[in-house]
Amino acid sequence: MKFLHLGDLHLGKSLGDFDLIKDQQYILDQILRIIEEQSVEGVLIAGDVYDKAVPSEAAMNLLDYFLSSLSESGVSTYMISGNHDSDDRLNYGSALFAANHIYISSKYDGTLYRRTVTDAYGKVDIYLLPFVKASQVRHFFPDAGIASYDDAVREILKHAEVDPKRRNVIVAHQFVTGRSQDPSLGGSESMGTQSVGLVEKIGYDCFDAFDYAALGHIHSPQRVGREAVRYAGSPLKYSLSEVNNGKSVPIITLGEKGNVSVDLIPLRPMRDLRHIKGPLKRLLDRANITDPDDFIYVTLTDEDPLNDAMGIFQQVYPNTVKIDYDNSHTRSMEQVDLSNMAENRSFSELVGDFYRLMYHCEMSEEEMKYMKLAAQEAGMIDETDEIDP
Repeated sequence: MKFLHLGDLHLGKSLGDFDLIKDQQYILDQILRIIEEQSVEGVLIAGDVYDKAVPSEAAMNLLDYFLSSLSESGVSTYMISGNHDSDDRLNYGSALFAANHIYISSKYDGTLYRRTVTDAYGKVDIYLLPFVKASQVRHFFPDAGIASYDDAVREILKHAEVDPKRRNVIVAHQFVTGRSQDPSLGGSESMGTQSVGLVEKIGYDCFDAFDYAALGHIHSPQRVGREAVRYAGSPLKYSLSEVNNGKSVPIITLGEKGNVSVDLIPLRPMRDLRHIKGPLKRLLDRANITDPDDFIYVTLTDEDPLNDAMGIFQQVYPNTVKIDYDNSHTRSMEQVDLSNMAENRSFSELVGDFYRLMYHCEMSEEEMKYMKLAAQEAGMIDETDEIDP
C-alpha cells in the first residue's frame, strides 16, 4: 500500500504583502500529478491545513478543490488539525466527507481515531492524533499524572491499545525530538517551539509501535530518530529560514510487517524564495539578475541607507519581500550591551542614542516630535509627556 505524506499546507498564508494562493494551488496540482504517477492509495495530511483559525474564502475553496480532486481519483485522505487550525471549522462536514473517503480528526475526544484498510498483506491500522496539549488530555485521564506533552501523548497511545504486531500508521502534529538533538527548525513554528522549551517536546520512541509516523509542525523536511518517523515539511518556503530547504513529499510503501520504504519526491514551486546579499549596484547589475519573479529577501551591504530601496528593487524584482542591511552600523549595534541601556533614561535620550548609532548624526527636533507622537499612539509613553509644538 502506498501513502503520500503532507504537512503544514498553511493554506491562505501570505509572504510579506504577497498572497500565496496561486503558488499553493500550483504546488497542490503538482502533488496531484505525483499521486497519479506514483499510484498512491492514501494521503496523510498532518495538520496546519490552514494558516489561520479563521481562514479566508480563497483558502477554503482551495482545500475544497484539493480534497474533491483526491476523492474523485479514488484516493483516501486522512487529515488532522494542527495548532494553526480551528478544530470546529476543520471538522465541519466530516461525516459527509467520510462517505467520500476523506477522514478527519480535528479534536481529541478521549479516544484515538482509527481507520483500518486492507491490502494484499492484510490489514493496516491508521491512527489520527490531532494537535493536543497536556491540559486537554488531563481532562480525560485525571488520575494519570500528566505533566507534559510527552506524558499526554504516551497516555493517549496507552489507552489506544495499539497492537505492535499489526501494521500501524499514525498521523500527528507535535514537536517530536530524537535522542540527542531536536529537529532542525524552520518557518513559523521555530520561535514557538524554542520559547516553550522542554514542555512541548515529544520523544520519538512514543511511536515505536508504528511502522510509519507522519508528522506535522516543523517546516523543514527530515527524519526524527529513525527513517519512518518523519516530518514532511511544508510544501512551500514560508520564511527566510527555509531558503535553503529542498521541498519534497515522502511516498511511503508498506509491504509485509517490517517492510517499509520511504522515497522523497522533489517539489518545484511556481516562484522560489531566495536570499541575495551585496551592494545595490552589484545586485542590480543586469548580468547578475536571474529569475526576477522569485520572492526575494535582500541584505544590502552599502554603508549608507538608500532612499526608497524597496521601490528600486521592486522595479527589477517585483516580488521583493524584505530589505535589511549588513554593514558597519548594523554590526556595531549587535555589539551594544542593551541590558542597562534603558535604566534611568528618558524616551528622548534612548531614541536619540539609537539614531546616532545608526546614522552618526543628531535627530532633528521635528523627527523627535513625530517619534514621541508615534510612541504615545502605541502606549509606550504617557500622553502627558511634553511634545514641543
